[in-house]
Amino acid sequence: MQNLVVNLWMQGNGEEAGEFYARALPEATTEIESRYPSEGLLEFQQPLAGKPLTVSLWVRGTKITLINAGQEFKPNPSISIILVFNTGQRESLDATWSALMEGGTALMPLDAYPFSTRYGWVSDKYGVSWQLMETSEPVEPRASVIPSLMFGGAAQNRAAEAIEFYGQVLGAKLDSAYPYGEPTESATAEALMYAQFTLGEDCVAAMDSGVPQDFTFTPGVSLEWHCDGQAEIDRVWDAMSAVPEAEACGWLTDKFGVSWQIVPSNMGELMERPGAFENMLKMKKLVINDF
Repeated sequence: MQNLVVNLWMQGNGEEAGEFYARALPEATTEIESRYPSEGLLEFQQPLAGKPLTVSLWVRGTKITLINAGQEFKPNPSISIILVFNTGQRESLDATWSALMEGGTALMPLDAYPFSTRYGWVSDKYGVSWQLMETSEPVEPRASVIPSLMFGGAAQNRAAEAIEFYGQVLGAKLDSAYPYGEPTESATAEALMYAQFTLGEDCVAAMDSGVPQDFTFTPGVSLEWHCDGQAEIDRVWDAMSAVPEAEACGWLTDKFGVSWQIVPSNMGELMERPGAFENMLKMKKLVINDF
């Protein structure tokens, strides 16, 4: 069961982006999951009345949510999504790369690297970053779509600390870790060049940037975590929220700057209640009985 969902902030073009990704990505489909109500919106939301609120994107069975919102935020490479292809899927990898490069920018060119026979890192036309990687090892579909956190800027060299913290709060389990071994422009010798850990059944990657970055984590890409019941919401919220002014509608920012949405497992059902959207706007931490 998928408990961690990557949420991408779209600037009013969520439906269009969903359709683009359904064409560009392997084994992908999209659908409008929810719409803004026609009444009860905040002033800045009123232009979105009746339009899609969340658009679901399914890639190889993994859900990604596109949040259709305003101009406040935009994705950046601090959180990217790794797509892993088996060796026999190179044609699919190359086709995906070509599609994402339409209006996009190559952050690392598609080429052979010491860690992969074919790899590329692209920021697409919506600002979303994707890492395409070929491997000779068999990969299950659920392990082939991996959110990757890059710790740079104010969060530089804190990847190992973050994994340990997420282990304490969310039960993260470290699977592999590769330190740099020698210092770089921005990373210490002990910093993580690459690490992979699991949150429940979900694979996540983390790394410390090897070069200085002028960006860091923002709500442009957030991580949605599902909790069973109010007690679990309370526990996770109290442990993770580190920026009181960022608390809104179930959103929080942790001590590393990563944005999270801490939501009930039955969030879809709760949002079908009359007045649920307006009630949610009044909350910081989500309280199930207040929907």
